[in-house]
Amino acid sequence: MGHTFGRSGKLYRQTGGVHACGIADAHELLLFAEDVGRHNAFDKVVGMALQQGLELTHKFALTTGRLSAEIVAKAIAHGVPILASSSAPTAMGVQWSRRFGLTLVGFLRGRRMNVYTGYQRIVPQDG
Repeated sequence: MGHTFGRSGKLYRQTGGVHACGIADAHELLLFAEDVGRHNAFDKVVGMALQQGLELTHKFALTTGRLSAEIVAKAIAHGVPILASSSAPTAMGVQWSRRFGLTLVGFLRGRRMNVYTGYQRIVPQDG
C-alpha cells in the first residue's frame, strides 16, 4: 500500500513541494489527491469520497502532512477511524485523537510506524 501511495504522487515527483492524501481500505488505495496545502489535499480526498458515496467508517486516511488538531478534527468529523502520516503529530492532535477514539499513526515508513492512540486497530501481518 505504501508503495502505491508513494508512486501516486505525480506532482510531488515533479515539484517536491506538495502534500498528498489518500483513502484506503485494508487491500488498496481507493482515492488520492495532491495539493500545496495539506488541508486542501485532505479536503479534496474526502470530497471525492463524499461524491462517490464512499463510507469512511471502515477506511483509513493517509497523508504526508503534519497531524495537527485540525486534520484530526476533520478525520473525526467524517468518521475516519485511522489517520496515518509520514510526518509527526502535534500534542493537541494526539490529545484529540485519544479523546475521540481515533487511531493516530505518525512517522509511517513502510512497515515502521509510531502508533500514538488507538493501537488496538493496528494488526501486524507476517511477511
